Amino acid sequence: MTFRVMVVGGYGNFGSIVCKHLVMMPGIVLLLSGRDPEKLQHKVDELNSTSGATCEGWCGDAMGADFKTALSAMNINLVIHTGGPFQGQSYAVAENCIAAGVNYCDLSDCRTFVNGVSALDARAKQAGVAILSGCSSVPTLSSAIIDQHRHRFSRIDSIEHGISSSAKMPGLSTIEGVLAYAGKPIKQLKNGQVHEVLGWQDLTLRKMPDLGTRVLANVDVPDMDIFASRYGAQTLSFKAGAGLQLGGVANYLLAQALRTGLVKDHVLWAGRLHRLGTWFERFGDGKSAMYIDIKGLGIEGKPLSMTAQLTALNDKGPEIPSCAAVALAAKMHKGYLPEPGARPCVGEISVDEYMAAINDPENLSLSVDFSDGQR
Repeated sequence: MTFRVMVVGGYGNFGSIVCKHLVMMPGIVLLLSGRDPEKLQHKVDELNSTSGATCEGWCGDAMGADFKTALSAMNINLVIHTGGPFQGQSYAVAENCIAAGVNYCDLSDCRTFVNGVSALDARAKQAGVAILSGCSSVPTLSSAIIDQHRHRFSRIDSIEHGISSSAKMPGLSTIEGVLAYAGKPIKQLKNGQVHEVLGWQDLTLRKMPDLGTRVLANVDVPDMDIFASRYGAQTLSFKAGAGLQLGGVANYLLAQALRTGLVKDHVLWAGRLHRLGTWFERFGDGKSAMYIDIKGLGIEGKPLSMTAQLTALNDKGPEIPSCAAVALAAKMHKGYLPEPGARPCVGEISVDEYMAAINDPENLSLSVDFSDGQR
C-alpha cells in the first residue's frame, strides 16, 4: 500500500533533504510543491534521475485555496511543510490540510508558531486529522531524547540545551527567521520564575566533544513553554551559535544594533550576513551538534545529571532538523496514526525511529552520559 507525501517547499534547503530521504523509501510516493515552476521541475527531475523513482510536482501557492483542491485530487496522506521562515507566517497551509482532511506536520522552530497551533485543535479534531507543528530539532527531537531517559529521574529541575551549527550556511529564510528575535526579549525560566534575556546576547563559550569550543547566545524556541509543563523543570534555557566564532560575534553585534535602534530592519542585514557567511564557509570544520544538559534527582532521590550530544560531521547538520519529519512519515506509512488535533509535535517519534530515518551512523552519532555528582 502506497503512502502519498506532499513536501511544501520541496526544492528549498530543508525540503530538499526531506525529499532526498523520502524518495528512497519503498511504498512512499513523493510529491513536491512550490511556487517557482523552473526550480520545482529541476528538483523533480533531479530526484527522479538519482533515485529511479517517480515523484511529481504541483506548482502553486500552498497558502492559497487551490492547495486544498490539489490535496484532495492527488489523494495526499501527509503534508510536510518546510517553507519558512515561520516567524509571522499564518496557519494557511495547515488550514488547507484540515479542509482537505489531510494530516500535516511542519519544520517550524518558531516559539509562537509552534505553541500557537493549538488554536486549530477543535477544527482538526472535527476533521479527524493531526496537525503537528515543530517536527524538527526542537521540540520533537529534544523531547524524544529527554523522554528516552526520563525514567531515570524522579524529578527534573533544570534543562539547558542548545545547538551549534557548522559553518555551512542554511537558506536565507532560515537566517531571517533566527534573526527575527535578535535583541528582543525572550522569556525563560530560572528557579521557577519567568525572567527575560535578550536574543543573540549573553555570549558564552562551551567546550563540546569533537567540536572544540563554540560560541553560543540566547535563542528562542518552543521548548521554553513545553518543557515546563511536560517535565516540571524550574530552570529552562536554550542557546545556539554558528560554527565559526566570528558568526556568533556578528549575530551579537547585530542584536546590539537592533536593540539600540542603530539598525531597524533585520531582514536587510540577514541577507548581508548570509552572503558573508557563505564566503566564510570554507574555514569551517563541517561539525554540528545539539546538546542537552539535565539536572535533577534520580529514582533513589540522589542528585543526577545527564548530558546528551547529537553530533553531525561533514556538514550533515541540516539533517538533524529535517529528519524528524522523515521519521514521522516512515512511521505513519507503517500504520501509525497520530491522535487527531493540533499541537506541538512531541511524543510522536522515538530517538531510535529518528536515527533510523537518517541512517547515517558514520556522520551522525548520539552520546548520553550520566553523573551522580553535586548539582
